[in-house]
Amino acid sequence: MRSILGISAFYHDSAACILVDGKIIAAAQEERFTRKKHDPNYPINAIDFVLKYANIKLSEVDQIVFFEKPFLKFERLLETYVAFAPKGFVSFAKAMPIWIKEKLFQKNLLFNKLKKHDPNYKSDENIFFSDHHLSHAASAFFPSPFDEAIVLTADGVGEWATTTVAIGKNENLEIKKEIHFPHSIGLLYSAFTYYTGFKVNSGEYKLMGLAPYGEPIYEDRIKQLVDLKDDGTFRLDQTYFNYATGLTMTNKKFNNLFGQKPRNPNKDKITQFHMDIAASIQKVTEEIMINLAKSIRKEYGIKNLCLAGGVALNCVANGKILKEKIFDHIWIQPAAGDAGGSLGAALALWHIDQGNKRLVNLNDDMKGSYLGTEFSQDEIEKELRTAGANFQTLKYDELIDKTANLLSNEKAIGWFQGRMEFGPRALGGRSILGDPRSDKMQKNLNLKVKYRENFRPFAPSVLRDDLSNWFDLNLDSPYMLLVANINSDKIIHMTNDQKKLFGIDKLNIKRSDIPAVTHVDYSARIQTVTQKTNSRYYDLIARFKELTGCPVIINTSFNVRGEPLVNSPTDAYNCFMGTELDYLVIGNCILDKSQQDPNLKKDYSKEFELD
Repeated sequence: MRSILGISAFYHDSAACILVDGKIIAAAQEERFTRKKHDPNYPINAIDFVLKYANIKLSEVDQIVFFEKPFLKFERLLETYVAFAPKGFVSFAKAMPIWIKEKLFQKNLLFNKLKKHDPNYKSDENIFFSDHHLSHAASAFFPSPFDEAIVLTADGVGEWATTTVAIGKNENLEIKKEIHFPHSIGLLYSAFTYYTGFKVNSGEYKLMGLAPYGEPIYEDRIKQLVDLKDDGTFRLDQTYFNYATGLTMTNKKFNNLFGQKPRNPNKDKITQFHMDIAASIQKVTEEIMINLAKSIRKEYGIKNLCLAGGVALNCVANGKILKEKIFDHIWIQPAAGDAGGSLGAALALWHIDQGNKRLVNLNDDMKGSYLGTEFSQDEIEKELRTAGANFQTLKYDELIDKTANLLSNEKAIGWFQGRMEFGPRALGGRSILGDPRSDKMQKNLNLKVKYRENFRPFAPSVLRDDLSNWFDLNLDSPYMLLVANINSDKIIHMTNDQKKLFGIDKLNIKRSDIPAVTHVDYSARIQTVTQKTNSRYYDLIARFKELTGCPVIINTSFNVRGEPLVNSPTDAYNCFMGTELDYLVIGNCILDKSQQDPNLKKDYSKEFELD
């Protein structure tokens, strides 16, 4: 038995994963344990978890691999300062002390941290370092259902690369092309995330969700920032940006081009201007990704595409690539951001460096991305009693039937089952569920449960067998990373007066038979559910279909704005008592809010930092 521990840390979304004989056993983000969203710190809890789940002591682990190379990153920092000097001195001076003290000598830092897990761990000779974008590419290709694929990775920046093209075949993976810092589609998108008043490395999905409320009227101005070639390669005009050297993403020249200062999220409301900006940058991002996809398909002639890196979480752009039919098949790593780098680094070491053969799984090797913590029924009941919860324990069929009935009566339900998801999406393990047929549910869940902006869309979970009857898609989408349109026979067309409405005024118009998961442009971010991947979740949706004729339910992450996904039964109960959720279904236990001790109620509306 051979094991590899993969680690990503020190930027954002720290995580750990473990492979045993090349198989993915467990993976988790540190934020789930510390309750600090996007926690960048050394993932001590995540490492403890994956080791415990695999029943391996650290001193028994064969190799440990970090997801990027700190010396190359330091080289970029130095060269960037020299190139822009003296303009970047303030950010350079802020960065230097922590680099010299910690990051530059990361092997020593990691060794000292790792020793705390196991006193018998005594040598750093088994610590290795991967390349950032190779880690992303490996996380996308090796678990994929393809024996050969083109792998496209795009994010903010790794060591130098911001966008890479690799070719994967069996156990081989080689990066063929790179675009280097400061030219970055991820940083371009993050610049507009910052400009519209959302948090960089956290709020990009809000920008994507806001885009359908606007019109892309600033597309031409954005193209003044981006020299976009026909093959999808690009260069950014650095005179408009501040991220290479400063402490903000954009500068005055950027503000002058678009006519406003960046939105202050504490003072300024979102206006039609911000919606149009969001629509414009989304359209340009889609054009870049589609052009890249077309050019690499033409150049390499391979029919399969794998995607990873933070930009691969832009499910609207993914959906557009799919719709263009550039590739026969597409597979996207569910933990596409830096958390997934821990997995990719481990897989790269196993296959590329050690030459171990790869057996292709036609479904994929991610186990539905259910790779995190799980709790036995006894553990659940013990934690609930300790928390002071009042609960009923039901037989399986009773639990499924009652939950489906509650959903059909427009109750908002916290759903905590099986293993926790790895990656940013809740996939039916740690989810909040609702009835998509309700035209009040989207607004109520956003304002009363999630405590977040009312424009934010919710995703539908749909039985895979019923997918094509409801959505313009006939492809597995288990990880909620593809957007497609609602079928025309399910759409409620807008009146002429309704078509004249602008922005958020569009929000309350009933657009389809499932309005709570239909975005303003008649699209939805789809999760397909199968019996094989998540039988309990499948059974619930199937029972809901029997009751209502609708094989779709709302699925949003079990947390409030700014909170990581709930990890433990205690987290779930705290969130249940801090929001206006009606019921909590956890293991075989069901909790009715009206039956709980009112003294245990919490105020979660201001509990976590805004994302």
